[in-house]
Amino acid sequence: MNERTVGIAYVLASAVGFGAVGIFGTLASDLGLSIPTVLVFRFLIATVVLWLLLGLRGRARPLTGRTFGWAIVLGIAGFGGMSGFYFWGLEYLTAGLVAIVLYTYPAIIVTTTILSNPSRVSRSLVAALCLSLGGVALIVGADPAGADPRGVLIMLAGAVSYAGYVMGSERVLESADSELLTAHVLPAAGVAFLAIGVAMETFAVPSATETTAWGVLAALAILSTAVPILLLYAGLQRIGASRAGIVSTAEPAVAVVLGAAVLSESVTAATVVGGGLVVVGVLLIHRRT
Repeated sequence: MNERTVGIAYVLASAVGFGAVGIFGTLASDLGLSIPTVLVFRFLIATVVLWLLLGLRGRARPLTGRTFGWAIVLGIAGFGGMSGFYFWGLEYLTAGLVAIVLYTYPAIIVTTTILSNPSRVSRSLVAALCLSLGGVALIVGADPAGADPRGVLIMLAGAVSYAGYVMGSERVLESADSELLTAHVLPAAGVAFLAIGVAMETFAVPSATETTAWGVLAALAILSTAVPILLLYAGLQRIGASRAGIVSTAEPAVAVVLGAAVLSESVTAATVVGGGLVVVGVLLIHRRT
């Protein structure tokens, strides 16, 4: 296979891994694991995996100065914030709907562009924004019982957090390697949730006999965090950010399919059409950026 085909395969595999986050999150909740507990171990295990791989490649080194400070901010307020909202949203929405609403984050980036730099605005970007937000509105309006407005608001907040993470990362990556930055972002998010869990008395380490709980936590950390991140970076190197962004729009579709197959979540026509509008909007955004 040529490099482009391999790159697309990597990004698709990454999208499958990320698309399964909601599945593992729902399973963890069913086992009685709190959100802080799940996210602490998700980020802890994934951090260990990333640092081990960086060490094997001879690339493990701490970030310093302002770059280190920004990595901490991105970990807590960006990736960590999005993750917290994501797992909170699972309490009100299906795994598929959570992924669809989160994928409005490119539209939020476009909104920021419109407000901060109107000269970059085009009709296609405005159309993309309308399609993405219209898709969410269709889902909520057509199926208000299945698409709990509280969950939608929570996930829109998560999309804002992720949009901030993406925009902030673009600047930091001018002076830092992407994998190394992620290896600092993940532990920062994990420490933040450890502090939250301890303060709220909701953090608890599963006992050694709770093998199912440990299995779900390990799968979430490895199969839906560390491995998809590494696959995405490998794909980016081969097909570039623009193509990778387009291919990764498979993620919400994967989440919907896995939710239906694994968790028996219902898939309505409104979900399919609304999710399709969100994806089309994202594709238009990638086409114009």
